[in-house]
Amino acid sequence: MTKSILITGCSSGIGHDAALGLRAAGWRVFASCRQEADCTRMRDLGFEAPRIDYADPATIESGLTEVLTATGGTLDALFNNGAYAIPGAAEDLPRDALRAIFEANVFGVHDLTLRVLPVMRAQGHGRIVNNSSVLGLVALRWRAAYVTTKFALEGLTDTLRLEMADTGIHVITIEPGPVTSDIRKNSIPHFERWIDWRASPRRAQYEDSLLKRLYDGGGPDRFELPASAVTKKLLTALTHPKPKPRYYVTTPTYFMGLMRRILPTRALDWIARQV
Repeated sequence: MTKSILITGCSSGIGHDAALGLRAAGWRVFASCRQEADCTRMRDLGFEAPRIDYADPATIESGLTEVLTATGGTLDALFNNGAYAIPGAAEDLPRDALRAIFEANVFGVHDLTLRVLPVMRAQGHGRIVNNSSVLGLVALRWRAAYVTTKFALEGLTDTLRLEMADTGIHVITIEPGPVTSDIRKNSIPHFERWIDWRASPRRAQYEDSLLKRLYDGGGPDRFELPASAVTKKLLTALTHPKPKPRYYVTTPTYFMGLMRRILPTRALDWIARQV
């Protein structure tokens, strides 16, 4: 029988490539997006595309209901991929900005997962794959909002994995490093909404570094891989009879994962400051 998967954040980047790759591998893919216009675009490509916005609980409920109605109440896998970033220094990050990004990157992921778990328990199997980041392993400057949500997601996923060990449900983390996507471009509206960089004591640093990176691009990051590199690891996580608890993607993720384990904090901080 064809296996089914719900993927969030399919408008571009990792989610979009995962939807295409999983469909090519024979899966029935429900490719959800945050905005209805992107859902329409995915439907034009032949996907079933419910609208799910992690920050909107009503869409989580209605989107999953749409999926379960289509499958007759089953779901083999969930790939929690959707997320966004708010670039900026930690001291310039307002409380409401941090609350908003947690709603999308953590609370919404948890909400959708809680709704899927009873379905997987009833059928006796399932795989929940959460897309974290190298920034869920180590912190880097100017990324406080994203880093804190990914650290939280790592802890949530690890705990759920331990608790689901006595069921047929596998809980897995994927940790990409630099991967081709629109996350930087998509972060600009959030930066402009929340970060008053002109009033920051770090204004000169914004002008010298972050603004150029945000608005001028500068080409791919060093060691950047295409989104298909994540899809490859996702397929393994979904099909291997004994999947690993976590899958690293890109050289920086392997490097930082190793450095976090073997280096004292001051040495790791020195490395992180060079990035």
